[in-house]
Amino acid sequence: MPRSVRLVPMAIACVLALAPTACTGSGARSTSGGSGLGDPYFPRAGNGGYDVTHYDLTLAYTPDAPELTGTATITARATADLSSFHLDFKGMTVESLTVGGRNARWTRSGQELTVRPSSALRKGGTFETTVRYSGAPETLTDPDGSEEGWLRTVDGALALGEPVGSMAWFPGNDHPSDKATYDIAITVPNGLQAVSNGELRAETTNTAGTRTTYRWRTAQPMATYLATVAIGHYDITRTTTESGLPVYVAVDPEEAAASSKVLAKIPEIMEWEEYNFGPYPFSSTGAIVDRRGDAGYALETQNRPFFAGAPDTATLVHELAHQWYGDSVTPRTWRDMWLNEGFATYAEWLWDEDHDGDTAQQTFDALYKGDYYDNKADSEAIWAFPPARPTSAAHISDSPVYERGAMVLHKIRQTVGDARFYDIVQGWAAAHRHGNADTAEFTAYVERMAPGKDFGGIWKDWLYGDRKPAHV
Repeated sequence: MPRSVRLVPMAIACVLALAPTACTGSGARSTSGGSGLGDPYFPRAGNGGYDVTHYDLTLAYTPDAPELTGTATITARATADLSSFHLDFKGMTVESLTVGGRNARWTRSGQELTVRPSSALRKGGTFETTVRYSGAPETLTDPDGSEEGWLRTVDGALALGEPVGSMAWFPGNDHPSDKATYDIAITVPNGLQAVSNGELRAETTNTAGTRTTYRWRTAQPMATYLATVAIGHYDITRTTTESGLPVYVAVDPEEAAASSKVLAKIPEIMEWEEYNFGPYPFSSTGAIVDRRGDAGYALETQNRPFFAGAPDTATLVHELAHQWYGDSVTPRTWRDMWLNEGFATYAEWLWDEDHDGDTAQQTFDALYKGDYYDNKADSEAIWAFPPARPTSAAHISDSPVYERGAMVLHKIRQTVGDARFYDIVQGWAAAHRHGNADTAEFTAYVERMAPGKDFGGIWKDWLYGDRKPAHV
């Protein structure tokens, strides 16, 4: 993601067809799910004791109000015996909450919605939680000063979630380590459109002709931070790539002319990235382009990345590369952000190399020498901290994670040669397809893929070193 650079009544229903044991019962030990997963940078993000498998979100939004009403039905599997559990949800009013079809008690503190079912949940059981809520969703400010959550726009709204913004518009387990499938239905005043992740399953208008509902489905697992909703006026194009992959593009009319030439490259970029990174991991692709200023950054929202204003080719290549690295292979914690951004940045270098631009080696050399940027401070910022250990949550989107992360990949390429390097990047995407992975798993994978090669200096100096390496 180049940065230019809450829960209602909830019902949890036993799904006996999916779980051989009952999901509630008086015999379960009295335990409480954790109120955070202990992420190194966002320790309160996520929740313990369960794993979400599906979100079914039914939303309605009126920009003039502006109020969001929602019903979130969350299907999850208990990973422990639970007398209570937590959901991440910030702002808005919880109107009702049920677990297993029964009213549940709940309390709120900050971003934590603590749920106490009428009967304890058994480990291994599948349950549904339904939450009904309403209110004005919040815009959240990240530690780095950027805005996420629910962003009001001139003609509608935009929901962006990296790193913890999804809790502003739906309750859930808001951490990248818990991925799920999604059904998202959004009802808006007639004349507006609502774009989300996955594929559009239906578009229906009520008999009065005043409201239109858009129903989207994401069949492949998705982290909460990659979920999006974009509401407003859009020029919509539906095409396919030569291989038949659906391409759905939504562009604000004010950005249509400036965007058209670059967005027309999506099929070409997808073909190039599949050749380099392996089979595309999702069932559709595309883009959402809103007005410049609606957000301060582009984001790799799953299936169709978001852009604030017309993107250039490099940014489009970057965000589409994230569909492999970040969206399909998702970081286990926010400390592993370089596995997203280093890969996507290196994709830009490889694109340039294959399209008559600078070679990746030339880009690497310019960054190392300090003459890649005109501004000396930008050149020095690359060495502020190691890519695998950002200094705080405020810096997970800083230059070392992007540029120095890409330099780590180039050092691997130098060490193993092109043929083995592409085996590594394609194999990594395949081995962790639709899953999560961390830096230790990546370094171990590289060493397995290139036995006999010495990576100790790369890991010590380039990935974890506190200073600029003395030698290239």
